Amino acid sequence: MGRVTSLDDLPLRDDLRGLTPYGAPQAPLPVALNVNENTHPVPDEVADDILDGIARALREVNRYPDREFTALRQAFATYLGHGLTAERIWAGNGSNEVLQHILQAFAGPGRTVFGFGPTYSMYPLLAQGTGARWTAGTREDDYSITADEAARQVRATDPDVVLLCSPNNPTGTPLGFDVVEAVYEAARGVVIVDEAYHEFAPHDAASALTLLDGRPRLAVSRTMSKAFAFAGARVGYLAADPAFIDALRLVRLPYHLSALTQAAAVAALRNSTTMLRMVDEIVVQRDRITATLVALGYAPHESWSNFVLFGGVDDPKAVWQALYERGVLIRDVGIPGHLRVTAGTEAETTAFLDALASISDPSPAASVGSAS
Repeated sequence: MGRVTSLDDLPLRDDLRGLTPYGAPQAPLPVALNVNENTHPVPDEVADDILDGIARALREVNRYPDREFTALRQAFATYLGHGLTAERIWAGNGSNEVLQHILQAFAGPGRTVFGFGPTYSMYPLLAQGTGARWTAGTREDDYSITADEAARQVRATDPDVVLLCSPNNPTGTPLGFDVVEAVYEAARGVVIVDEAYHEFAPHDAASALTLLDGRPRLAVSRTMSKAFAFAGARVGYLAADPAFIDALRLVRLPYHLSALTQAAAVAALRNSTTMLRMVDEIVVQRDRITATLVALGYAPHESWSNFVLFGGVDDPKAVWQALYERGVLIRDVGIPGHLRVTAGTEAETTAFLDALASISDPSPAASVGSAS
């Protein structure tokens, strides 16, 4: 019997050949600030409540979970506010699965998914995985988007799905409501505002949830991975018109959210006030990173997220490697002259800033702090 030795030996879909799977470098370093995790642990009192909920769910784990995850949807509706009800909420195993459900329902072969690049690197992979075509629009030099230009690009592309990351990953750039409104009016298909990092925006920054009424093709997605320090639990969710939610039921797998996941998420949401105290601490460290990067001669971009993208790096690969050798892992997102760092705890932030200040840019006649 012959032995399969590579993907070339398998009848893989032609449009998947040559692709590489998504993934950031993983390494056992003391300070890992590369994947925008909330590096604060779940508070002990909240962890105890979550464990109690999981323990109760375990007593019935021989049965399938609530397929409609009713209690969790109600908990999300209560947390989000804005008059939302459970019938307008959807959830999945991380916001990536929620976005995948959207593309399975509204994209697919022969259809187009559109976003403004650079943006979240999973968008094109999700489009590819559902057989859709990904098309990237453009942003201004500071990564912002104007309403008129956004609408023009959407009309020119005529996509079936538009993905608007707000604030944007990997740049941290906020997105004005005028852009969302203009894109919605210009689009024939559905429009998704991905608010994965919304809790890190200024307290007076409104959510696109305020735009949902009267816009049945609009959805706003969120995640518990960032603000709730729940990356390992894998819980994402969205709010939309009830008919939009019905469309997602057509493509989800049966019982896709386990009883243990539902119990853990409900308990975390029940303790949202305690959980969100971490957000303010992270914002302090994010702003500290920005100020120190400026002092070191770098060019950080405005960020409403839990990370900072900074330019002025003459040799990103060399600087990334030098930090790695000092036990600090950050992210090279492929934007020339830039690196991205997650805002961690005070100690982790200090370790990153000290390491960055201690190294010299390996490029000729330049220091790490010099702007390119």
